[in-house]
Amino acid sequence: MTRKTVNDFAPEVLKLFDQYVHGLIGRRGFLQSAAKYTAGVAGAELLLAELSPNFALAQQVKGNDARIQASYIEIPSPQGYGKVRGYLVQPANATGKLPTVLVVHENRGLNPHIEDIARRLALDGFIAFAPDALFPLGGYPGDEDKARELFPKLEQAKTRSDFLASAAALKALPQGNGKVGVVGFCYGGGIANFLATQIADLGAAVPFYGAQPPEEDVARIKAPLLLQYAGNDERINAGWPKYEAALKKAHVPYEAYIYEGAQHGFNNDTTPRYDQAAAKLAWQRTVDLFNKHLRT
Repeated sequence: MTRKTVNDFAPEVLKLFDQYVHGLIGRRGFLQSAAKYTAGVAGAELLLAELSPNFALAQQVKGNDARIQASYIEIPSPQGYGKVRGYLVQPANATGKLPTVLVVHENRGLNPHIEDIARRLALDGFIAFAPDALFPLGGYPGDEDKARELFPKLEQAKTRSDFLASAAALKALPQGNGKVGVVGFCYGGGIANFLATQIADLGAAVPFYGAQPPEEDVARIKAPLLLQYAGNDERINAGWPKYEAALKKAHVPYEAYIYEGAQHGFNNDTTPRYDQAAAKLAWQRTVDLFNKHLRT
């Protein structure tokens, strides 16, 4: 199958798709608006199918790969929804205690792509834990549209407490070295920023195109940050100048990169918004940061 890229779609269609996946317009709104760039609604349906994730095509590490150990576990979250379920992955033949990384998904819950990200981290020598924020609502439903419909039903205060509980569980993990990093994408990028304001001993945080925290919370950040932004992402990038000013004022250690020409979601290799060059560089920078700050 030939992988389509952003160059195969009109910029206006990409903007509509971004609005659709973030709940700003519904499926019908996307189809009606996109129809003007195609031969009607039927063509718009095809566009939507082409832009939607293809998990099998993009999988890099199989779930039964002999190099990893993977399982689903549950941890208590008394301040959140009571219990968190997530995907725990570690190298199969590791010796000694390993650094840990919390992986935070987009606004669709723990889908196959995020599980694959966790497995990739395990191959890089980390213990990765990817919680499913949708667990209290039955878990990721196996359908991206249904997942998006469920997400607004979450109580964000409880969900954020679930992620805090997940980070604490990683810190206490017997096979871990006590150091925790977090990487998140889109919604998860916003959670990565949030966790950096809440966890004083967080080892490192890498938000990919994530919403910025309130300015008044920035001074609480102690962890080194690696902030990854797409060049073509007006919605998220609008908050970057104020965030950067607050980081500088608070003397927070950070690196920030804007990948010119890349779309929001450029690291997600299941959709045409994937930018191979930007994703490869951003991922290498992510792993380098975690190696630097979580292994010492």
